[in-house]
Amino acid sequence: MNPEIIIPTNGYKETWPAIEQGAWLAKTLGSKLTLLGVTEKLSPAAIDDHHPLEDVFERAVGLFQAQGVEYRLEVRNGSAEEVISQQMKAVDDSILTLGPLGRPQIRRFIEGRSIRHFLEEIEQPIYYVPRTRMPVKEILICVGGLGYEVAAEHLAMRIATKTRAEITLLHIIPPLGLDYPTARAIRENWEHPENTDTPIGKNLRAALEVAKTEGLTARVKGRQGNVVEEILAEAKEGNYDLLCLGSSYSVQSLRQLYSPNVAGEIANTVGCPVLTARYKK
Repeated sequence: MNPEIIIPTNGYKETWPAIEQGAWLAKTLGSKLTLLGVTEKLSPAAIDDHHPLEDVFERAVGLFQAQGVEYRLEVRNGSAEEVISQQMKAVDDSILTLGPLGRPQIRRFIEGRSIRHFLEEIEQPIYYVPRTRMPVKEILICVGGLGYEVAAEHLAMRIATKTRAEITLLHIIPPLGLDYPTARAIRENWEHPENTDTPIGKNLRAALEVAKTEGLTARVKGRQGNVVEEILAEAKEGNYDLLCLGSSYSVQSLRQLYSPNVAGEIANTVGCPVLTARYKK
């Protein structure tokens, strides 16, 4: 079964790139698509008013038909955060594809950006699209070494197999100063961590082998420094079309490296679509 692509919009113009990219993803994976319209402010006096969702839906239907994807339209009333979370709980095998929801600056300051809320609440993969990047020719997969990126890596590999995109596997050595055999091996071979006899080395070699089996072009790149800063720097230098991150977020386990705040910071800063998939034991 292919995961259903769920694309929410509240009519805000900046949600359109996610609709475009989501339609592309549905066509690429052979998935069904649901466009979820959210009416957040509906008063009796406004019942007959022209709602921005009408224009978005009309434009989106034309796009879906042109792409040849199977789609359905749904409209629900309420807070976007609540409606989207409820929808995702009802459709287990799915990918949430969304863009900025146009929140006022003061609300973002007090509550944080919506993407951080979804990273905490949503268990399924999240494809955050601040702007459209098509075709997808270059994919960056951030590999942390503890296996948290495996779900995102598998989905990214699947996309790459369909699009023939080139893959870069990025491993960053943080400035922790730990002194034990595995840490020393990684520090001494930080430019080529795939050559080390360490868990990250084995994971990278396995990923390269998967890419080779699928006939994909893949390489490993190592960097040293602050994790967020180095991911952003690599994304900018490489001009990637898709950035993939893993997450270990759960009630029992929250690793700072891939926490919702860090992933949210990257998603809101990097400028290209970001795919996150939560780690599952």
